[in-house]
Amino acid sequence: MLVLVSNAGSTSLKFKLFDMPSERPLCEARVERVGSGEGIYHYQNAERNAALREDGLAVPGYSDGIRRFLSSLLDGESGVRLDGAAIRIEDVGAIGFKTVLAKGYYAVHELSAEVLAAMEAYRPVAPVHNGAYLEVIARFKEAFPRSRMAGVFETFFHTTIPLERRLYGIPYEWYRRYGVSRLGYHSASHSYVAQTLRADDEGEKKYRRIISCHLGGSCSICAILDGKSVDNSFGFSLQAGVPHANRTGDLDPYIMLFLLDSGMSMNELRAGLEKNGGMMGLSGFSNDMRDLEEAAEGKGKTPERAERARLALDVFVTAVQRYIGQYYAELGGLDALVFTAGIGENSPRLRKRIAASAACFGVSVDDSANETAKGRGKLLISAADSAAELWIVPANEEIIVARETYKLFTKTEAA
Repeated sequence: MLVLVSNAGSTSLKFKLFDMPSERPLCEARVERVGSGEGIYHYQNAERNAALREDGLAVPGYSDGIRRFLSSLLDGESGVRLDGAAIRIEDVGAIGFKTVLAKGYYAVHELSAEVLAAMEAYRPVAPVHNGAYLEVIARFKEAFPRSRMAGVFETFFHTTIPLERRLYGIPYEWYRRYGVSRLGYHSASHSYVAQTLRADDEGEKKYRRIISCHLGGSCSICAILDGKSVDNSFGFSLQAGVPHANRTGDLDPYIMLFLLDSGMSMNELRAGLEKNGGMMGLSGFSNDMRDLEEAAEGKGKTPERAERARLALDVFVTAVQRYIGQYYAELGGLDALVFTAGIGENSPRLRKRIAASAACFGVSVDDSANETAKGRGKLLISAADSAAELWIVPANEEIIVARETYKLFTKTEAA
């Protein structure tokens, strides 16, 4: 079965086509700056060594981005070929989306009218993400009328979290009526970490207790026991947990009530929570960890900027440390601490600081391996005497979406 995976952002579209179950990638593409006349398009055919890039492309909407991808996919020169023949739209058996949230549908589901309505019901919880996916899915249904479509929801890996770790101390009726609970996100990323390390177990079960650190523009920490999620730093929304690039992370709810009572408007409050918080809010000048690390070292920056950058990094590391300590206790120990996503894979300084914060658990890093890790893929970076292994596992969310989509539709066909 050919499975197309699509990841939608507010101004971007990504595509990756797999031949399943072999998991052979056939082609991939991305469209940037959707909604503008200055779009950027990248396409790569894995088997025919065909690649192209276009700048200044008019991409008024998602439909235009999908059409541009289809023109590459079906092209005689750059397109995918099956058994020597050019691919057809109907050859794409299924499309998987890394959807975020739907009320009452937290696992992997075919995108029926009921599931789409449930996504709409939770649009206020994830307005940007759900809004983008609802529109993209509608456009895909027009372009691929015969393909089955699955939502691999960001919550799917966390459905195994025990209820006592899900519930807030709120009226129980809020949970029953509105579904308010800790749901957890970044499922594809943490699931990939779990599957990747457990594939190395060879029956030894040496990776029973894993703490996975997805550190990027959006961040989360996950406790994994025997391959299953048992806790995640996200809450009901994508707002909670450690500070993100622009989002605040964990916050006392009475702060918001206080600010509203003090005269702050709802729009100002929302902007502070979603756009002007996190690393941007703490530093005052950037949400990019690379900028903050450079400024913290005082490279060409003012002393005030360096101080704010150091403060932002300290807050971030402290937040990660809190979750590692909590999850160490919940797991009853630690076999592997894993770094993934943009910051986790590319910042040796932050990896070292986070590992140092877990030194009380006997964790220690191999400085040479850590410093030279960039571009080396999956890599062990712990010292020989470390009580738990430290790993870098490059993120591969697309393959998880492809696996879950294929599993869903082959299961329903067998039934």
